[in-house]
Amino acid sequence: MTRISPNQPHLPVMLKEVVELLAVKPGGRYLDGTLGAGGHAAAVLDEQPTAELLGIDRDADALALARTRLEEFGGRVILRQGEYADMAKLAAEVGWKEVDGILLDLGLSSMQIDEPNRGFSYRHDGPLDMRMDRRGRTTASVIVNTATEDELTRIFREYGEEPKARLVARAIIARRETRLWERTGELAELIAAVVGRGKGRHVVPEARCFQGLRIAVNGELDQLEKGLEQAHNLLAVGGRLVIITFHSLEDRLVKQRFRYWTETCICPPAMPVCRCGKHATVTLLTRKPILPGELELSANRRAAPAKIRACEKRDISGETHPTP
Repeated sequence: MTRISPNQPHLPVMLKEVVELLAVKPGGRYLDGTLGAGGHAAAVLDEQPTAELLGIDRDADALALARTRLEEFGGRVILRQGEYADMAKLAAEVGWKEVDGILLDLGLSSMQIDEPNRGFSYRHDGPLDMRMDRRGRTTASVIVNTATEDELTRIFREYGEEPKARLVARAIIARRETRLWERTGELAELIAAVVGRGKGRHVVPEARCFQGLRIAVNGELDQLEKGLEQAHNLLAVGGRLVIITFHSLEDRLVKQRFRYWTETCICPPAMPVCRCGKHATVTLLTRKPILPGELELSANRRAAPAKIRACEKRDISGETHPTP
């Protein structure tokens, strides 16, 4: 049985679907690589009274909340501050060689968005920070005050998918020649003034550009690529990987990696005999991503962009060499 405390600062997205896809089993070991306030983790531990969970998050504030939220589970839960891209190392440190399920919820938590001093939201004025792990040295202000026009353009275009990225970059550099950037409010104002609010746009330009900066500050796409490989290697046969994405860049990476894992031969079409030796190592559990339902959206509008993709690790020990 899953439950959500009414006092939780963050609503876990698609909680029922996550628990069902993980197929939590008695005595199983599970890893939540983006622990947040611990809502998903609590549901996993609730599902089976003998299941264990390793929770990882690079945000110390989130870990503190999760520690309180999960204290009722005693020794069945272990918490570590770190990046999920290092999950294999962190698991090994607690004596886990493999796990039965891994969850990655790649969205920002409400507590991060709604805390002005974290600098994640364009709606709340605060310092230009955006670090998920505040031990890091690179903040959003460092980037906007030191990056070249080409670098800023790439961040806004590739990570924020902002069509007018070059104009925003030029305006940022022109302003910093007389006064350095310090606050989220002033940056949001400039972006809105430069790009404007076109009709029919579902995402405002401030949100796109702030997303781009956040991804750059935290190296999110690099971490996701590394984390996917770590997760694939750490899963036991029959273990399940469940990933919740919130924008197209993340979802595309997950979709492409899942597709690669399900492929057999990847030799050139002209090659008469397969020489790559590749096997399909996972089975897809979601042919198409699972989206939040109307009931969830009515309670939590921030769940709207969420997509779940999941797969299960296959046993390839007895499979023969694939042929085209």
